[in-house]
Amino acid sequence: MDDAQLLRYSRQIMLPEVDAEGQTRLLGASALIVGLGGLGSPAAIYLAAAGVGRLVVSDFDTVDLSNLQRQIAFDTADIGRGKAEACTDRLRRMNPDVRIEPMSERLSASALHDWAGAVDVVLDCSDNFATRFAVNAACVATRTPLVSGAAIRFEGQLAVFTPGDGEHPCYNCLYPQSGELDASCARNGVVAALPGIIGSMQALEAIKLLLGLDTVRSNRLVVFDALRLEWHEIKLARNPACPTCGHR
Repeated sequence: MDDAQLLRYSRQIMLPEVDAEGQTRLLGASALIVGLGGLGSPAAIYLAAAGVGRLVVSDFDTVDLSNLQRQIAFDTADIGRGKAEACTDRLRRMNPDVRIEPMSERLSASALHDWAGAVDVVLDCSDNFATRFAVNAACVATRTPLVSGAAIRFEGQLAVFTPGDGEHPCYNCLYPQSGELDASCARNGVVAALPGIIGSMQALEAIKLLLGLDTVRSNRLVVFDALRLEWHEIKLARNPACPTCGHR
């Protein structure tokens, strides 16, 4: 690291869990962020600020006025722009150390597989179950750690999955792919600050994974009740019959 980098990341380098070696490790690390909305905006901002050296940011949508209540990577001037492009501009202005690769098209299953295999961690910040299942399948196939977040109304959820690590579960073990699943903010609403809380926690867990810390809360579902400011934790078990990671 040069002098400017030592100063930029000085408050992080002071931590014994990080120090100069850990910061160098972050600068050499990579992450894929799928979805740049309420969750992906703060996740991308904090990963870039922390000095994660390569960020692939993926979203095929454009910025809408209704997004600005919670999607903090954008402002009024970005309305109508592609989210991947607008977010990339914001991150590059914030931290020129970080290499940002925008993906403005919807990623196919094969593309997700390729990208998941090319990064150190994947953050699922999407807002629909079809994408979540596709991202999970790519991470299971490539054995890439997955940090999954969700936020709706006044409830947030966070889970870290480490596929290929013993008998650990995957996202599909938690949620089956059968039946109708519709839990989007567009239909149900969400309070402004909640996605920021969950997205920031996704960035935190991703940073801990990249640093190799053993304090990552993997294979647990953490549920946040924002109305009552209460946290609940559920330990997850692998489903042997899971169509994605189960024994065949």
